[in-house]
Amino acid sequence: MKDHSKAVIGIINVSDRASKGIYEDIPGKAIRSTLEEYLKTPFEVVYEVIPDEEDQIADAMKMMADQKGCCLIVTSGGTGPADRDVTPEATESVCDKMMPGFGELMRMESLKYVPTAILSRQTAGIRNHTLIVNLPGKPKAIRECLDAVFPAIPYCIDLIDGPYLETDESVIKAFRPKSAQKPK
Repeated sequence: MKDHSKAVIGIINVSDRASKGIYEDIPGKAIRSTLEEYLKTPFEVVYEVIPDEEDQIADAMKMMADQKGCCLIVTSGGTGPADRDVTPEATESVCDKMMPGFGELMRMESLKYVPTAILSRQTAGIRNHTLIVNLPGKPKAIRECLDAVFPAIPYCIDLIDGPYLETDESVIKAFRPKSAQKPK
């Protein structure tokens, strides 16, 4: 049974160089900072910086979902067309259901800024009671994509039996049908 009294969110920065300490983990920090702005609900973070290795990415997602009880896992990096970009494959391998609308909306949003957004393979999926969302690796693009998809994330988490995530509506407003809104 899932503990609805707390929210646990996983953040995975997929980067060969950041995992070796060559680059600073700026994308993972950008995700955390954005989520701290968005959410009024207190949450605990489970955090990993791992190389672009499909099995390691999948293992980290399974650990966060199955052992740590994350309601949401947000990844950055590894979503492009290069040989080492395998985050979407890892996500698909661990998910029970894919949620293609997330990737479609993120690409549409990114196309407003760069024509190369069509090269992105961002996606999302559900593993048991965990929503997994793949983001690009650049902090500016992370924010743009999260701004686009986050309004749907709290209700998605409701639907998969996760904790009720309340947003700071002065920053971002979650959409829930009236029947799913928490009484005030």
